[in-house]
Amino acid sequence: MKADASRSFLPDFCGLRTILTVVVSATVLAMVLALAATDHIHDFWENFSIGALYVQWIGLTAAAFICLLRGWLGRLDHGRAGLAAWLLIMLAALLVGLLTGRLVPVEYFAGVSHEDLLIRTLGISGILGALVLRYLYENHQQKQKELAESRARFQALQARIRPHFLFNSLNTVVSLIPEDPRQAEDLLQDLADLFRASLGDESRLSTVGRELELTRQYLAVEKQRLGQRLRLSWSLEALPEDAPMPALLLQPLVENAVYHGIEPAVDGGEICIFGRFRNGVVALTVSNTLADEKDESHRQGNQMAVENIRQRLAVRFGEQAGMHTGMVENRYQVRIWFPVTGENKA
Repeated sequence: MKADASRSFLPDFCGLRTILTVVVSATVLAMVLALAATDHIHDFWENFSIGALYVQWIGLTAAAFICLLRGWLGRLDHGRAGLAAWLLIMLAALLVGLLTGRLVPVEYFAGVSHEDLLIRTLGISGILGALVLRYLYENHQQKQKELAESRARFQALQARIRPHFLFNSLNTVVSLIPEDPRQAEDLLQDLADLFRASLGDESRLSTVGRELELTRQYLAVEKQRLGQRLRLSWSLEALPEDAPMPALLLQPLVENAVYHGIEPAVDGGEICIFGRFRNGVVALTVSNTLADEKDESHRQGNQMAVENIRQRLAVRFGEQAGMHTGMVENRYQVRIWFPVTGENKA
């Protein structure tokens, strides 16, 4: 069975971050080998400098081979891709070892012949290469598990559109039909757009502008139902509305604010939505007032939507994105941020 290139457990060895990781790892390995092989500490730096250069050439050569053949490797299943990558590492070790034997005088490796150096190089490369590939595979499997859990949570989030919201909204539409049929029609259109978005594929990318519009449509429905009990404040500063972002991130946060902050309060409350774009990062914040703790209708959330969004941000952007929740000036606030880069647009 063929594997999709984008799902290979091998990272992008053409990327700067991976290359930097190879260089740093090779340097650390050379330091360990130099410490183990040095009898006198004053010889350490000479052994380390030579060893670091040698190990880094092996690592960078292996990375170059895997980079050049990444398309072919990505079409293989994990077992064959791992074996092929291990053979490429061994090939890189063999080539660098042979070239070193031809170009570097033997006295630079006191006590070790070129043949012994080549054998040790192949042995160490084979063992470490297998360990590294195993680690990459296990790391990939863990990420796939997290992605599967994220998708399951997203599906739960889709199924979670609260029945009370649907029933109350439909009742609002019914009450509007004899009085204002045009507004009732607009409300039904907003509801249709909301459910169409909620039933979409989690993996698709939306845009900042589309997600803001979806949130406005949701709030229009709730505003019609709650009236003056729902007060809104928007503050959006130079947001790149065509920038890509995962679908259904903002609307569930606003829905939580309505459900836990506005509905339980006798006098309603206020929701503030802030948006900022700084240094290539979009930040969106939802802040809402809270019902009185003494109110019997005060609701405790299960944090499902929040955790789902946190996981989806981590899966999509890694450490470049994040979420913060907490109380700020007696209001509950959720802030999410994510980068807008060329990679997002792919």
